[in-house]
Amino acid sequence: MDLCNFKFITEDAIIRRRYWIDEIVKLSGHFVNDSSRVENEIIDEVKKSGSQALLDHLRLCTAIPESYDHDSSEEKLYSKYTDALISECFKYLGLNSIVLTERADAADVEVVCDSYSFVADAKVFRLSRTAKNQKDFKVQAMDGWRNTKDFAMVVCPIYQLPTKSSQIYQQAILRNVCVFTYTHLAVLIRYSAIATTEDSKNLLGEIFKSVSLLNPSKDSVQYWVNINRTMLSYDSRIAELWSDEKSATTEGIAVSKKMAIEFLSSERTRMLMMTKDEAVSALIKMHKIDSRIDQINKVTDNNILSLK
Repeated sequence: MDLCNFKFITEDAIIRRRYWIDEIVKLSGHFVNDSSRVENEIIDEVKKSGSQALLDHLRLCTAIPESYDHDSSEEKLYSKYTDALISECFKYLGLNSIVLTERADAADVEVVCDSYSFVADAKVFRLSRTAKNQKDFKVQAMDGWRNTKDFAMVVCPIYQLPTKSSQIYQQAILRNVCVFTYTHLAVLIRYSAIATTEDSKNLLGEIFKSVSLLNPSKDSVQYWVNINRTMLSYDSRIAELWSDEKSATTEGIAVSKKMAIEFLSSERTRMLMMTKDEAVSALIKMHKIDSRIDQINKVTDNNILSLK
């Protein structure tokens, strides 16, 4: 991949990205065990490479690989990978964080520190995904899962968020849920390297408070101006980091688009080279015809009427 004009997305970052796309395919099988293995691998990477490992992930993790089938074990494990990633980011900022893997009706990450607590969830979508709706971002659900925690946070790809009027922002303000992005989180990681742990924790706390103090509105501009100003006004040194991560995000999107298009183009070429029999077999497999027939054949009356 041509990186001659890139400053932040390095060859090592892309190698790391390709490794993780393949690693999740290899690991996906037993969901709970594999989730723990993913989390442990990220922990090991951070121990070896420090914040650079987190930044590489944050800049390139935002899109589900097109090579993963819809609703596949790989797709589900990828979601847990991003949860593990943001959990490690919160730890790096000096907070106590844990990834929950057992329950489906709870937030995926719980975080606490001396002055506040929150639950968090990492959202990712395919680049080819079209219209997103408010349910995709789980703002209402996060409020319910918050329980006794002070706040909730949903970390999203910056390019998938509504840029105009949206109920997502109104709900977030009303329900004390901070809609955040991987880019903003990367800025916090960068800031933690030049500031104290207390500064990092205090800034995150200020971000949560700023959302709770907003007048409820669907206006995306009001929401993001508030988040951005809160961060930029906290410390003058953040402005340079902000500019860097803005450029890194542009580079990351370009890399993600290129990788996705390369895969889809190769799939198109593979399909064009299929024989008729291969194409028919692939269609049957794609629509899960055989497994659906098997499931239909298993249907009975459950012997309920024989119970006397």
